[in-house]
Amino acid sequence: MAWKLARTRQCAKCPWRTDVDPRDIANGYSEERHRALARTIAKPADFTSLDAPLHMMACHETEKAHCIGWLANQVGPGNNIPLRMRLRDCENAHRIQTVGEQHLTFDDTLPKDTPK
Repeated sequence: MAWKLARTRQCAKCPWRTDVDPRDIANGYSEERHRALARTIAKPADFTSLDAPLHMMACHETEKAHCIGWLANQVGPGNNIPLRMRLRDCENAHRIQTVGEQHLTFDDTLPKDTPK
């Protein structure tokens, strides 16, 4: 069934951008909640997740939209196969647009002065 992304352009305070400090996220920042998002990241060469529920990262501005930085990472270097399969039916996935340089891994999105 066809569907559309609620937003296709990365927001200004997306933690996947290298020029953003995640502590600047609007409505308060929680490192604990940030770290919990690790469950949305595909594990390299792990095909056991093909039948598992797909965990998505929502945009911090609204839970009604996917995080565009996360989407770009997971369909790119993250190689999230279940997400790629889901995006086949997305009518506007070709419009996904990131802004600036992006972090390569989820751990890189965490604050720089805390242990990973």
